[in-house]
Amino acid sequence: MKRILLASFLIILSLQLNAQIIELPDAVIYLNSDYLNAIDIENAPERVKKLEEAVLNYNNTAISDLYDDKKDIYLVSFNIPEGKIIASINKKGEIIRTLEKYNNVRLPLEVMQAISNRFPNWGIVEDIYHIKYHCESDSLKKEYKVKIKNEDQILTIKTNEKGDFI
Repeated sequence: MKRILLASFLIILSLQLNAQIIELPDAVIYLNSDYLNAIDIENAPERVKKLEEAVLNYNNTAISDLYDDKKDIYLVSFNIPEGKIIASINKKGEIIRTLEKYNNVRLPLEVMQAISNRFPNWGIVEDIYHIKYHCESDSLKKEYKVKIKNEDQILTIKTNEKGDFI
C-alpha cells in the first residue's frame, strides 16, 4: 500500500514538473473586421494587399478630432503608382465604403479562361481592377475591365472575379 501511495505521489509530482506556462499572444479585435472578411486579403495580388493593409492600419485619431458629429464621414485616399483606394471613414474609425482601382494586376485564372474561351486568338493589352465595398449592405463588388487586341481590332470587356461577362 505504501508503494502505491509513494508511486502515485511521484507520478503527480512528475506531472507538475512537466507542466509549462505558455504565454499566448493577446487577442486582436479589428475595428474593421467586416471589411477584412469581405476583401479576402490572403488571395489578393501584392500591390492590392499593400494598400488594403494600409487602410486597415489607418489611425484616424488626428483627423477624428476635427469632426463634431458622430455621423460625419471623411474621405481618406491611399495611393501607389499602380493603384489607389478612396475610403470613407466615420469618426470612430470604421470603414463605411471603399472604392479601389488597380492597373495591370494579374487576372484570376477564371477570368483568363473565360476571355480565352470567348475570344480565341486575342491578346490582353491591359486591365483595370475595380473593387467596391459598402458596410451597410455588406457588399463587395469586384470587376475587371480588360482591353484585348486581335490584329487591328481592340475591344474593352468587363468581367467579375468569376469570369462572368458584364
